[in-house]
Amino acid sequence: MQSRGNPRRTAIIAALVALFMLGLGFASVPLYRMFCEATGFGGTTQRATEAQLAALAKPDQGAARTVSIRFDSNVANGLPWEFRPEKRAMPVKIGAKNMAIFIAKNLSDKPITGQATFNVTPSQAGPYFTKIQCFCFTEQTLQPGQEVRMPVLFFVDKKFLDDPDDKDVQEITLSYTFYPVEKPDQQG
Repeated sequence: MQSRGNPRRTAIIAALVALFMLGLGFASVPLYRMFCEATGFGGTTQRATEAQLAALAKPDQGAARTVSIRFDSNVANGLPWEFRPEKRAMPVKIGAKNMAIFIAKNLSDKPITGQATFNVTPSQAGPYFTKIQCFCFTEQTLQPGQEVRMPVLFFVDKKFLDDPDDKDVQEITLSYTFYPVEKPDQQG
């Protein structure tokens, strides 16, 4: 009985498939974040456009309606950080610019880099929750024992008021999870 196929070719293809799957595993968090940001999937917030920023600069842009924004913070396994909001909740006027502060501390004895992912619940509020500035837009490197205060500038777009799915929403939760980011100089 004769063998079909070349065992060397099969081994090379299997190795390439394994490498592709490994690369996809490492890329899944950033790819998922990009997908969610582009589509608003899962309550992902939006980044402010220049037109939205210009509209915020005008006086009396906040609507009469307010909602409570609740802040949630999580740290993934393998990241030796403390991470928490300065305030657990705050009332905000729809359409008005707001700032929240999150505090992170590196509990290890070496520099550690982390990247935050985020979402908003209820998910139908996600497309209207817009960030102007956020620590989640970039990786954060903390030195051993370093504690930092990280601001988030945001607003809830006035279009939120026109969405019938949001008429009963009284509370919006902004949730962050920090994940470790392996840097070549941080591998031990």
